[in-house]
Amino acid sequence: MYFKEYTLQEFIHVLSSNSPVPGGGGAASLSASLGCALGSMTANLTLGKEKFKLYEEDIKLLLEKLTICQQELLEFMDQDASAFEPLSKAYKLPKNTPEEITYKAQIMEVALFDASLVPIKIMEKSLEALSLLADISKHCSKLTISDIAVGAQFLRSAISGASMNVYINTASMKNREQAEQLNQKADDLTKKGIEQADQLFQNILNTINPK
Repeated sequence: MYFKEYTLQEFIHVLSSNSPVPGGGGAASLSASLGCALGSMTANLTLGKEKFKLYEEDIKLLLEKLTICQQELLEFMDQDASAFEPLSKAYKLPKNTPEEITYKAQIMEVALFDASLVPIKIMEKSLEALSLLADISKHCSKLTISDIAVGAQFLRSAISGASMNVYINTASMKNREQAEQLNQKADDLTKKGIEQADQLFQNILNTINPK
């Protein structure tokens, strides 16, 4: 499966179907990549403008980094689906005997942990992208800066959404120490992401509509 190669209509269709993948993780990845794309658009529209010539090399570097983030986030759409597949199979394992119960518990624990890792990566990459958008917003036209604010909201949504995929998996883990480590990581990334996205959005709003 390569969801990143689907047309938008195809992806929305399969997302709304009874298929377990793509799900929230894939949608969060797409949301984050859209946020990156809006930042890239703003950077591309700024390049070549005489007013921002002094910052052209910096903007090019930011654009390069943002493009990499966007591509990695699209890759996470498929990685998230691949990580969920073993978990989906584990849920269906029989538990009619003590041996089967023990085996299922072992497989489930590994699958739940693995399924939590991609959402963490989505959150980390989205947070990185937010910083890049903030840097681009410092040297871009006021006519395009609103798109940075929209991009920040997409990335904020991706971070909050991906955190749910961590929490739903860790809630079923037997190894509570490992589960709480993942939860703490998700908590920290969510806090930072929401703070940065909201601050960037407010800064841009103040620029567009000063009071």
